[in-house]
Amino acid sequence: MSDAKPATRYQGAVIRDDHILLIKHRERESGRAYWVLPGGRRKAGETGEACVGREITEETHLTVSVGRLLLDEGIEPGVYKRYRTYLCEVIGGEAEPGCEPEADATWYDIVEVRWFDLRRSYEWEDGLKENPVTLPLLQRIREVLGYAGSGPRTEH
Repeated sequence: MSDAKPATRYQGAVIRDDHILLIKHRERESGRAYWVLPGGRRKAGETGEACVGREITEETHLTVSVGRLLLDEGIEPGVYKRYRTYLCEVIGGEAEPGCEPEADATWYDIVEVRWFDLRRSYEWEDGLKENPVTLPLLQRIREVLGYAGSGPRTEH
């Protein structure tokens, strides 16, 4: 297996009632756990939007409407070279931990899903506040959606 980073991770910012949905990965060998946005790699012939919708369903059991591209950026450190984050809205299902059906995703499990309040980042748990990839990403999402200033805009 190559040490090169995969090119792009397609992920969804699933927003409902001023909250964003995150999934918790737990590494099987080390037990280390961390929060991420639901998402993953695109399959051959799949659009970015279709990838995000499929990944969210696999990982959270939710059906979503995939909207506009919110962020397209490189993040260091990170597993991927580039992260493309789409705004998503729930249209069906109840959020619960799903699975990773890809054959190479055998080193971790999805152990929890949770809604985090975008208006109250100070209430987020320490494990999220210390995450060097997800925290800066969430801060940029909050900025783009208008949560970083005086209050949220209702554009979703």
